[in-house]
Amino acid sequence: MERVVRHFQEELETLKERLLAMGGLAEERVREAVRALAERETEHIEAILTGDEPINDLHIEIDARCFKLLALHQPMAADLRTIVAAVKINTDLERVGDLAVNIAEAGKRYVQHPPVKPLIDIPRMGDIAQLMLRDALDAFVRGDVALAEAVLAEDDRLDALKTQIFRELLTFMLQDATTIEPALDLILVSRHLERIGDHATNVAEDVIFMVSARDVRHQQVSESFDPGGR
Repeated sequence: MERVVRHFQEELETLKERLLAMGGLAEERVREAVRALAERETEHIEAILTGDEPINDLHIEIDARCFKLLALHQPMAADLRTIVAAVKINTDLERVGDLAVNIAEAGKRYVQHPPVKPLIDIPRMGDIAQLMLRDALDAFVRGDVALAEAVLAEDDRLDALKTQIFRELLTFMLQDATTIEPALDLILVSRHLERIGDHATNVAEDVIFMVSARDVRHQQVSESFDPGGR
């Protein structure tokens, strides 16, 4: 029995490591997509558009690991919540990879036009989204509810930047009709980055459920983390 338990725990640790690897790939693709857009690197954009296979392969592998653990060990309580969280996080990470491709697609169109403006806030959004994703995965591996809470709080910064970018670009479009098409692509990029933040938030919410068995979806952060709440 002890040997079976030890094997299960080893498999669970491997699962976490593979999720971290997938998160690293997703984060790197987001970083490279934003950088290629900001630096107008057409060849690099093309590489991002065609480089989704490693994330897709990990997506399939991680799901298979989760289902195998569920079928062979029938885990209970915290272990069951960990595997369920892993399945959901796996899906969120795969979608982050897809959003990096969407950013590259918008970037491919954008670089065909003269720059609308210096890109400052979009790279800033990219940095925040990547950090949220990294912290959410660290919280998962460490079972750190406080770090997950910090990720939830960061989502407001992304929302504020997206609104700021939209208002600024709208001003450009009203002043010069030739900027409408590229400005719309920048607005799309800001939306994709906001969605990446949403996926990081999903991961953080899954961590809270995994550790404390509390479902904090659709709640305000302040309510979710009331020390006196039950």
